Amino acid sequence: MLFVPVTRRSAFGPSLRAFDRFFTDSAPAAQPAADDQPLELSFDVPGVTREQLSIGIEGNVIRIETLPEAQRQYKAAYELPQDIDVTKSEAKLENGVLTLKLAKVQPESKATKLAIN
Repeated sequence: MLFVPVTRRSAFGPSLRAFDRFFTDSAPAAQPAADDQPLELSFDVPGVTREQLSIGIEGNVIRIETLPEAQRQYKAAYELPQDIDVTKSEAKLENGVLTLKLAKVQPESKATKLAIN
């Protein structure tokens, strides 16, 4: 009789890998962009008005959700590779498509000038 060791796998493992592969292959944020170029993301939110939509940005996390009184419910959070500058970012909703132009936070230079004697 032959015994073969069995390894247990999570039931969610294959689906999560497919989910990650889908977003890394198709998400604009996954494509390298120049440092000065904003990230541009588009989301389909049909049947939702500007007043029913809430967008929150904290560091590099974006939270998009509809208010409770909206006819259609949408709730999602996305983590981006860099922090977002809220003051330079824009959001536009046209024909059920939410377009976000997210400006990256520019790193401050910590270099100091040294006086030459």
